[in-house]
Amino acid sequence: MIISVNVNGLSKMREEKMEKIIEVLKKEPTRGFTITEMVKSSNLSRHIVLKTLTRLEGAERVSIRNAGMAKIYSLKKSSTGRRK
Repeated sequence: MIISVNVNGLSKMREEKMEKIIEVLKKEPTRGFTITEMVKSSNLSRHIVLKTLTRLEGAERVSIRNAGMAKIYSLKKSSTGRRK
């Protein structure tokens, strides 16, 4: 059995999930969110949220601060505006 995968479809799904995470982060730009809070707000799996945050971190679009054992994620100020 051969399964074909539409690469454009996969990247579109990935982009939609990333936009969902960004929208959650925009709700509380100064306070930020833990991974658990983002999972609850986005209705995405923990794995997807963490993977997406790793991508956003690599693109330097999120900042991370530690609060005890938790990491608090927030959008960097330059990420909240429109891109040129």
